[in-house]
Amino acid sequence: MGLMQMFRRPRSTDPQLFTAFLQAQASYVAQKTVLEYCRVKSGRNEDIHFANPDFQAALTHCRWQVYFAALADLSALFESGLRPHAAGREAALAAAMTSVHATALARETPPEAEAATTWELPHRLAAQQQEAPWTADRLPLSAEPVLFATLPIHADQRQGESIAIRGALRFQVVTTQQEWERRFDPAGLAAALLRN
Repeated sequence: MGLMQMFRRPRSTDPQLFTAFLQAQASYVAQKTVLEYCRVKSGRNEDIHFANPDFQAALTHCRWQVYFAALADLSALFESGLRPHAAGREAALAAAMTSVHATALARETPPEAEAATTWELPHRLAAQQQEAPWTADRLPLSAEPVLFATLPIHADQRQGESIAIRGALRFQVVTTQQEWERRFDPAGLAAALLRN
């Protein structure tokens, strides 16, 4: 046994920890992607922009909408990661992931103006299961068009920056997959989810 393995914490198979991780990571993906871009774009005027009530309202809307989409995206990503360990029980896995997603969604209380959306996750997972599992670098992201539609920086002022914005979002999703692989045991987690 190597030194790193001696001190490495065992990977979790706990559905509750997994649900909390899903919610926290979706929030992180949304916050990190949106806020970092807006801060960089605002530059020296960051304090002025972020103090503006109209900007704050638009920023809040963007963050919530990207969060809802990212929650669905990460649910789809984790379904792909778990599916090889649920052979013959794919429909049950999709149902379990839909339940995990709903529980994660209920952990946050959005403002009344921000209707929580599920992004029709059951249909998405059913369609996704007709293909090979996706990896984080290839997964189609619902959050991408939402991000571009709601960013509180006018489209005229983001010309030529689409690749960087997409890249920042994708980077956070890839990082989330890596962190999930570090923290959770997919085979054990799939078994636990299917038992529930």
